[in-house]
Amino acid sequence: MATFVPKRVASLHESQNDNVIDDDYEKMERTTVDTIRCLSMDGVQKANSGHPGTPMAMAPVAYAIWAKFLRFDPTDPIWPNRDRFVLSFGHASMLLYSTMHLAGVKSVSSDYQVGDRESVSLDDIKTFRQLHSRCAGHPEYRWTSGVETTTGPLGNGVATSVGMAIASKWLGATYNKPGFELFDFDTYSMCGDGCMQEGVASEAASIAGHLKLDNLVWVYDNNKITIEGNTDWSFTEDVATRFVSYGWNIVRVTDANDLDRLQHAFQTAKKETNRPTLIVVDSHIAWGSPNKQDTHGAHGAPIGEEEIKATKKFYGLPPDKTFHVPDGVYDHFRNQMKANGTKKAQEWREMFEDYKTEYPDLAEQIELMQGRKMPKGWEAKLPVYPADKSGMASRISNGKIMQSVAEACPYFLGGSADLAPSTKTRLEDPKYGDFMPPVTGWGSYAGRNFHFGVREHAMGAIMNGMTLCKVRAFGSGFFVFSDYMKPVIRLSALMEIPTCWIFTHDSIGVGEDGPTHQPIEHLAMLRSIPGLVTFRPGDANENVEAWKWCMNEPHRPSAFVLSRQNIPTLDRTEYGSAAGTQKGAYILKCACPKGNPDVLLMASGSEIPLIVEAFDILVSRGVKPRIISMPSTDLFECQSQEYKDKVLPPSIRARVAVEFAGEFGWWKYVGLDGEFVGMTSFGESAPLKHLMEHFGFTGERVADAAQRSIAKAK
Repeated sequence: MATFVPKRVASLHESQNDNVIDDDYEKMERTTVDTIRCLSMDGVQKANSGHPGTPMAMAPVAYAIWAKFLRFDPTDPIWPNRDRFVLSFGHASMLLYSTMHLAGVKSVSSDYQVGDRESVSLDDIKTFRQLHSRCAGHPEYRWTSGVETTTGPLGNGVATSVGMAIASKWLGATYNKPGFELFDFDTYSMCGDGCMQEGVASEAASIAGHLKLDNLVWVYDNNKITIEGNTDWSFTEDVATRFVSYGWNIVRVTDANDLDRLQHAFQTAKKETNRPTLIVVDSHIAWGSPNKQDTHGAHGAPIGEEEIKATKKFYGLPPDKTFHVPDGVYDHFRNQMKANGTKKAQEWREMFEDYKTEYPDLAEQIELMQGRKMPKGWEAKLPVYPADKSGMASRISNGKIMQSVAEACPYFLGGSADLAPSTKTRLEDPKYGDFMPPVTGWGSYAGRNFHFGVREHAMGAIMNGMTLCKVRAFGSGFFVFSDYMKPVIRLSALMEIPTCWIFTHDSIGVGEDGPTHQPIEHLAMLRSIPGLVTFRPGDANENVEAWKWCMNEPHRPSAFVLSRQNIPTLDRTEYGSAAGTQKGAYILKCACPKGNPDVLLMASGSEIPLIVEAFDILVSRGVKPRIISMPSTDLFECQSQEYKDKVLPPSIRARVAVEFAGEFGWWKYVGLDGEFVGMTSFGESAPLKHLMEHFGFTGERVADAAQRSIAKAK
């Protein structure tokens, strides 16, 4: 049987080749790296699931970063100025878990309190990939303290790391003062061929080079292996040359086991002052395997107990012991973490106490930000809109509200995917500026307006990275292009972080742009994501209430879905209070306030005027309707059953829902006797007025549907 070990091991295993290493320190380095490898092997083997190859090959690299360079305090893993480490090839999660265990990373509660329990214990590693284990199949933010971001879909980890590097630059430019270098953290991310093939990584690398993020380091494991086998089948480009064209600094290490060269590479990256750095590391996934199938298996499956024993013997570790940490390994690793990270964290905390004396207002902002809280009384800065039959597009009212939010919250920042003039999301006050490298001559790293370019997917990943660093980040685009952003929106919900997604041009209201730009199924897509709160405000005041909820929420992301066409601003002396927006749905008006209505009419967003019009038509026909605004079905589902029954009485089976979208999700509220007035096809290219006529979006049609539903319910 072939022994499973790295192909080139001379630097860490010269003693196996009769060149005995006498230095105890180097021996302990070798043993620590091998312990990471063996813990990873054992975890995968016990789970009978996972990927041992990359953790074994890249263990020296992880060791070099964590032990030698990472300013990370295991006893306070949420220290604000810690360096970030992102394992972008999340399938190699055992590499991170083994490293975190040896480092002794402490657990953190959901309210940001550091506890005594280790985030990853040996028992956790033994339950790798099992139900409720802290060692999930891929690293999960919030589930395992010390994991800086959820990395499942390849490419998203490195893309998210760009947002972290951006946050460091912005925080430093905004809050650092002479003698107070509060923020200057670096971001390290490890990635492989799979990440490099994903488009989001290319988008993110492009903008990172453009922004000259010299605090960003990607380590590319150039092992030429993916799940299907050798990358010669699908990927033969010169990655390094591509990154040169992006404006990156390139460093190459030809042997992943050479700790000296690895340290030199990271030192080179630390000295870089104008470019992000890509370190290309050549590694080999397996040694001694006679065919490609074995190489593939080593990457994507357990390697077997006998193979593991032979490998441990080669490393000089006890072959019959599993989950074994040799004497001295904990102290060796943790003492280095203490010297680099714990010492820096303590110095930072002492400096911050002085900073609070010198700059109390700025210090308060930092503390609020770290707790995901808003400044006291911030809602008083938000506008209240008077009744207006002409109204305004919700993208317009949203843009106005955002100016007030920006004034109230100094750490509210973001941009668009090249669409700010259309999405109306630019923060207009000149004091907010543009986020740009200072060398450009316009803008600075303190700017609060971001220009993501036509890179929707990368924009979303970057927004998540910024939000993970506790700023309140928003990004905007056309709603139809949320197709490009589904993975990162989903990740924000999975991580429970309050990223703010803003989408305009929400329906056939886009008109002449035609069906490619008219979202139909997209509302159903957003509403189907657990944990995401989607708002489709029906007028300007509902939009205000949506922002109140969004900015006060520390753990759930929000999506604003906004119109291009005008929506009347309702007279709230005649209609229900817009504060009902924060309950997801509320009664706008009822023809029989003290009795049961004949029919319930529901709508969201720009379709509210249709049910308002239908209300008057039905009353003139002797029907007693109730109209209900449903700006957020997600929030409505969070309410008590008593409240939901009050808004939508179960006894009233005659119901109509109206939306310029597909019907998916609405039948839960409409029921068997109800009717849906919406889209059953893609749109067409024409002025909105003609589209409304063509697709039958009129008050008369809604009223007729209501009467049909009444008849069915009887």
